[in-house]
Amino acid sequence: MAGASKATGGKTNLFIISVIVLVLVLLAGWYFLGRKSSGYQPANIPAANILLITLDTTRADHLGCYGYKEAKTPNIDRLAGEGVRFVSAYCPAPLTLPSHATILTGLEPFRHQVRNNGHYLPADIRTVTEALKERGYKTAAFVSSFSVDSRFGLDRGFEVYDDTFQADLPFKTMNAERRAADTFSRFARWLDNNYRQKFFCWVHYYDPHLPYDPPAPFDREFSDRPYDGEIAYMDVYVGKILQALEEKGLADKTIIIVAGDHGEGLGARVELGHGVFLYEETVRVPLIFWGRKVFTRPGVLEPRVRLADIAPTILSWVGASEEASRLQGVSLESYFQGKEKKDREAVIETFYPRENFGWSELIGIVSGRWKLIQSPRPELFDLKADPEERKNLFSTSPERAAELKQKLENILLGSQAPASGGAARPEDLERLRSLGYLNLAPARGQSSYPDPKEKIELLKLIQEAQAFEYQEKYDQAEQAYQKILEETPDSPASYVNLALARARQKKMDEAIDILNRGLERLPDSELLLVRLGHTYAVSGKFVLALKTMERVLQLNPRNVDALTVSAGILDAAGRKEEAWGLYRKALEVEPESKSLRTSLAASLASAGKLTEAIEIYRRLIEEFPDDQSLYQFAGLAYSYLGDHDQAIFYLKQAVAITPTRSGYFNLAVAYEKAGQTREAVEYFRRYLENSSGDREETIRLARRELERLEKKLTGK
Repeated sequence: MAGASKATGGKTNLFIISVIVLVLVLLAGWYFLGRKSSGYQPANIPAANILLITLDTTRADHLGCYGYKEAKTPNIDRLAGEGVRFVSAYCPAPLTLPSHATILTGLEPFRHQVRNNGHYLPADIRTVTEALKERGYKTAAFVSSFSVDSRFGLDRGFEVYDDTFQADLPFKTMNAERRAADTFSRFARWLDNNYRQKFFCWVHYYDPHLPYDPPAPFDREFSDRPYDGEIAYMDVYVGKILQALEEKGLADKTIIIVAGDHGEGLGARVELGHGVFLYEETVRVPLIFWGRKVFTRPGVLEPRVRLADIAPTILSWVGASEEASRLQGVSLESYFQGKEKKDREAVIETFYPRENFGWSELIGIVSGRWKLIQSPRPELFDLKADPEERKNLFSTSPERAAELKQKLENILLGSQAPASGGAARPEDLERLRSLGYLNLAPARGQSSYPDPKEKIELLKLIQEAQAFEYQEKYDQAEQAYQKILEETPDSPASYVNLALARARQKKMDEAIDILNRGLERLPDSELLLVRLGHTYAVSGKFVLALKTMERVLQLNPRNVDALTVSAGILDAAGRKEEAWGLYRKALEVEPESKSLRTSLAASLASAGKLTEAIEIYRRLIEEFPDDQSLYQFAGLAYSYLGDHDQAIFYLKQAVAITPTRSGYFNLAVAYEKAGQTREAVEYFRRYLENSSGDREETIRLARRELERLEKKLTGK
């Protein structure tokens, strides 16, 4: 029995040893294999395209992949489910242009200086696109709103920057946009011609933006939640991008980055839109990385990151780590590799309240579980215990607030000094003031701007006035904007909004009066001067319009509106060469503008420079092949040039696209000049059959010519 017991014990020991060895082997295998194939395969990046998709005004918590059960976002959810999703990503500002400037530069707003929509990216700020273009990537962008128009500088490095919306209008309005369907179609056409080359492409969808107006069938399905309907519609065109990549065989050769630029208030704290406050609903955004050959296993990463981290990630992918190290953002590769698990500190800010309403700017920091929002009445939140930010702990946790304030100031000052006390040195205060943070470094111990939280009732009135505008109730909008102006007399937007409400009711003199009142108080406001120049021009006061726009150009020589209005006035006055110079300066800023190019071509043609005009028309026709007017203009220019065959070719194209009485008349004249009498007779007849409402002089001329040509044919 003893031998049996010994044998049994030996077997037991052998079994235990075997189990231990197996566990060690499995652990070693997990360690080495896991490190080798953690789901992140950077070796496959050099051959990949990079596609950035930005979702304007999209809250993370309104997507299915972020837990929103009411969402209808299967395509975004698919990218998240197959790729890597960051649970907690922050934008630098709840505004479109500043956030996109950060995405493309890796810098925070206080460094790239784009603090609000309508600002300009300084010429010395480099974009990630420039680095990629230098490394042989084809570069293209397809954007959906004026907020990121090329004039503001984000086009830097892009070979194609498609921001053509409202193409038939002479000016892009501040709220100009296009739906995802249009933006996608332009991207798809570009992809058809460029998919064989490695590319970096940015597609920007703008749909979930006030006023919410989802197209069918989403308008019915989301009748009680139109914001979600806009997101659902946009998601369809995220899916179409995936489909286009699949069809071109690019799905395994492309990395997709999906990022929201900011969120939306949706009335949670009165704010319906975004820009005024820095609460979670407007600064937490979705961030997803997808690439079948690069992110081979799906993952959900909890640590907090920033949109500023996107550009350095891309730079590190393409071997530009030294350039990436000079940015404020930091590559996310350490998270993909599993080497980093800590939250990153996020700086958030908004200058929208100050520039638009004369209220204080807000600046904040999210660090650990805490969030400080610095303002005349600061706020401190424990995001872990109070994720909805309902309990302000600023007065009850002064040491924590002071620590975060010091951290924030050190970041803004570019200092790594330890957090201990406030920034008291005069040079630090002066530096903070120069950066614009007047509530961090008030000149006389207190901010001269009121806290936005104190202006809740006025914010309600502002939103009501905007709603009246959307509904075209301009008389009610005027009354509301009048009250708003009384409360915010130092805001240029207050005068402009009131003037526009009056102008839309044809009260042009009253509109001019309010703009001049604004300029008495704010004499160097580019916004006020541009609006006044436009209003003078629309009112037929061209001398005053020209003088006003000259003042604008002294402030900003690249102001497209001022260049365009001035060019048009000089052109009409016969000062052609001056007009051409201004048109061309405007086209340096807006080279894709259909209206500007058409105006320049017409001006050149009217001065006898027909060959130059024709070249412009031909390029426009390549871009807008369905616009019959362009064929007419080209045909007429060829006709005056004496090239009747080309004139007939283009004029026939025009009437084939859209038959018009002017098209018939011009084609008849072209055939007549070419000596093709029968064709001329045919088109004079077509003109006369459709001439109702045209000028009597033209109708009489057509009848005389038809009668003469018919006699010629019959020999009578």
